[in-house]
Amino acid sequence: MSPKGGVGKTLISVMLSLALTRRGIKVGLLDLDITNPTAHMVLGVDIEKTKPVEDEGIIPPSAHGICFMTIAYYSGEEPLPLRGVEIDDVIKEVLTVTSWKELHVLLLDLPPGLSDEALDILKFLKRAKPIVVTTPDALALNSAKKLLKLLQEGGVKPLGVIENMSSNVASAEVKKLCEAYSVDLIGTIPFDSELRLCLGKVDSLLKTRVAKSIEAVAENVLKKIPP
Repeated sequence: MSPKGGVGKTLISVMLSLALTRRGIKVGLLDLDITNPTAHMVLGVDIEKTKPVEDEGIIPPSAHGICFMTIAYYSGEEPLPLRGVEIDDVIKEVLTVTSWKELHVLLLDLPPGLSDEALDILKFLKRAKPIVVTTPDALALNSAKKLLKLLQEGGVKPLGVIENMSSNVASAEVKKLCEAYSVDLIGTIPFDSELRLCLGKVDSLLKTRVAKSIEAVAENVLKKIPP
């Protein structure tokens, strides 16, 4: 989660899904950015040729070993002019009708913001453990602080914080933020200017510096979830 766009939530969601899958974990990835889904672009999924199976619910297709669900299977690249309660209703319907079969982990790629839709998901999924994504940028840190405060007030314990686009080591500001809210820093991901050239090419993505850092995140996530 992140209240701020552009911090890399979608990329991290996809690459964490890949890292966990490579460890033999049965992973589901659900892109819940209803109005602007992009996870399929990072995964290189052709949404015109790949579709879910409808059989007592919607069964997501497999993409690189990940059970992957996105509203883009139905909306294509067309924008969905939805607002507020409409988005909330679509999210709940997708969560309700999607049949994941047997999974060890389900990752949700949420839209940016502190909207009711994002917070309602946490209420709807009682066992959900948010991962807060930020960058060293002052604006992103300020947004992350607001989110952590909101989660704390709502009695929701985050799984951890990930610092993205860092300079190889965690910034003092991010460490201070984690200490202030008693949340673990579960990953520090370096900035990689070549990463954009690999989007949609999973084999290339897995060879990046970011992928190596995500491996450590995957290990930390596995330590924090029940077997």
